[in-house]
Amino acid sequence: MPEPLLSVENLRTYFSSSRGTVKAVDGVSFTVERGETRAIVGESGCGKSMTALSLLQLVPEPAGYIDSGRILFETRDLLDLTWSQMREIRGREIAMIFQEPMTSLNPVHTVGQQIREAMSVHGKAAGEATDRAIYLLGRVGLEDPAQALRQYPHELSGGMRQRVMIAIALANQPKLLIADEPTTALDVTVQAQILALIRELQAETGMAVLLITHDLGIVAEVADQVSVMYAGQIIESADTRSLFKDPRHPYTKGLFASLPARNRRGQDLATLEGIVPDAAAWPPACRFAPRCPYRWESCDTLRPKLFPPESDRPVRCHLYDPTIPGWPRLEKAGTTAV
Repeated sequence: MPEPLLSVENLRTYFSSSRGTVKAVDGVSFTVERGETRAIVGESGCGKSMTALSLLQLVPEPAGYIDSGRILFETRDLLDLTWSQMREIRGREIAMIFQEPMTSLNPVHTVGQQIREAMSVHGKAAGEATDRAIYLLGRVGLEDPAQALRQYPHELSGGMRQRVMIAIALANQPKLLIADEPTTALDVTVQAQILALIRELQAETGMAVLLITHDLGIVAEVADQVSVMYAGQIIESADTRSLFKDPRHPYTKGLFASLPARNRRGQDLATLEGIVPDAAAWPPACRFAPRCPYRWESCDTLRPKLFPPESDRPVRCHLYDPTIPGWPRLEKAGTTAV
């Protein structure tokens, strides 16, 4: 079986602070196969975006640092590379669409200057870069690409700026595209256009996509595999169809229960009580325990592991690990009725 394009193993990204060590990403593992889309979903503050930044070694310094782990990209461990070696990979082999295009684009440079720069740093000649920039802007749906080259970010709408960000990310035909909340703050129509564009370009080029989002609707539409993240850890992974048909972790069940549904019309939406705990003081055992309706004594004393290990449906929850003291039957715990 071929090696995954990307394999993240036990990644830990920490921050030093006056409150202690902030464990933003704490033992995260997942893979992205060639040509597939993996989504990482979860609430704000769970570590999704910091995971993405860690892959490109863009963790904010000096407070932030990657403590341990491996990031294997085509069998190379990115954490072993120098800054200049990583600069060769960023934008060429791995590209990223950042969450807010207005703050990601440089306001004092034209769109054309910024797209051409993304190519020139990787050796593309000026004339060739201009031709490709015009092609890319047309490809991402801008009606007058030549005019757009001369415009500044503030002259464009939110949807147009997001398309420019996609064009910049695709300038060097990357093998992996990291899309961090690529449709945030866009209206529904533009969201659909952006997602359709990413799918279409992915089909044409064969690139893989790592999608960072909190929107389960987007996940259902574009993802092949899903990893659910909570409090700096992956708590459940599955193919998209299986996850939507049978969510298993109580947190994942709560996320789905909070969505509007036709069969619950007129009923109050379910809510997940509480908030994501402080990353500088995670609960000592199960990090979801303070919010979980199924907790028992072991949840406060034993750290849950992904179980069963090495399976297609691992879940970080004592409910699925019969070796845990006081393990209840699933039916008794009521996990099918969240």
